[in-house]
Amino acid sequence: MNILETLNMAVATLLINKQRSALTMLGIIIGSASVISIVGVGQAGQKLALEQLNSLGPNVLFINPGSKDTRNMSIEPPKTLVLEDANAIASQVPAVAKVAPQLNLRDIMSYRGRNAIELVFGVTPDFLAVRNYEIAEGRFLSDSDLKRNSRVVVLGPDLKERLFEEENAVGKQIRIKQEIFEVIGIMKAKGSFLNTNQDLVAYVPITTMANQLVGRNSPYGTQVTFIAVSARDPDSIKAARFQIENLLRLRHKITGEDDFNVETQKDILQIVDQITTALILMLSVIAGISLLVGGIGIMNIMLVSITERTQEIGLRKAIGATQKDILQQFLVEALILSVVGGAFGIVLGGGLITVIGVVSPLSPYLSPLAVIVAVGTSSAIGLFFGVFPAKQAAALEPIVALKRN
Repeated sequence: MNILETLNMAVATLLINKQRSALTMLGIIIGSASVISIVGVGQAGQKLALEQLNSLGPNVLFINPGSKDTRNMSIEPPKTLVLEDANAIASQVPAVAKVAPQLNLRDIMSYRGRNAIELVFGVTPDFLAVRNYEIAEGRFLSDSDLKRNSRVVVLGPDLKERLFEEENAVGKQIRIKQEIFEVIGIMKAKGSFLNTNQDLVAYVPITTMANQLVGRNSPYGTQVTFIAVSARDPDSIKAARFQIENLLRLRHKITGEDDFNVETQKDILQIVDQITTALILMLSVIAGISLLVGGIGIMNIMLVSITERTQEIGLRKAIGATQKDILQQFLVEALILSVVGGAFGIVLGGGLITVIGVVSPLSPYLSPLAVIVAVGTSSAIGLFFGVFPAKQAAALEPIVALKRN
């Protein structure tokens, strides 16, 4: 028998038991769809993380208090960075363009009976330039606001909507931690970053935050949550990091382990990549188990099929079919089940990716690599699990097969 005759006979045999063939393919379909959707969503997550990191600001570096080890071990961040450190960086580090220290607080804000418990950021005027933010209405904080400890606030657009709804907010007063603040501006929408909605934030002068909302809880000056720094250009990032680390070691009189750490966008992206890659790998293993179960299902059904078709096998051998012909037919049947199952899995996976793109901020796409992997794996599984039943069928003696049933 040539391959075309074998293919026609295999298709005809599988179509006789359509329902059983469909159920046999189910494991392959689910496994292939899982692989495709997981890879597509994972790559979309990495792309979104890159876009969000780029939105943080051009050439930005983040200086965090405490070493990486102490930050990982302690629940509360160490209090090792102060506002004076930011001022020293701005005046003494030539590779730095702008410096934006930040002090964070989560507290209740209210306006005429409407309340919101959200983040309040104590910042400086350079925050806009360093973090690549823009004002939509009114104005941002000024140097005079910081010098006077002014009780003024700029609202993110979502926070403005929650407190004021359709009402104009600029010029109105809100309460933050029982203190009255005048709204002087509204930020342009920025979106979310690492599960934090940056549009649900209030911005106040960092001096006002330290003196009237948080208090001075560091013995060395006004504590800050972190310091954001923009290098003069992309080529200056390494120099800026080196100069900042040297300056802070001198200021903090460090002889051993640093009590701070400097991270660039590249560092953060590598961490995000490691996390998403690990998740993709873990979920792909789970999807691979589905493919394995599908392969076992194919082998099981093929073994049952041999039992049902012993007389057919004996008759074909009696009229001249060779062991190779029988082996080839059962292998082709197993391969058809796995390839067709893989094809349906690709369609299902593409549908899942489309739905995820509609209901989430991700923009997943059908990865050619995932398609190749899904089809190749399902085909390999079909061949692997089809070999044993095919050999069993080919090994049947004609006389024994014809006597059965």
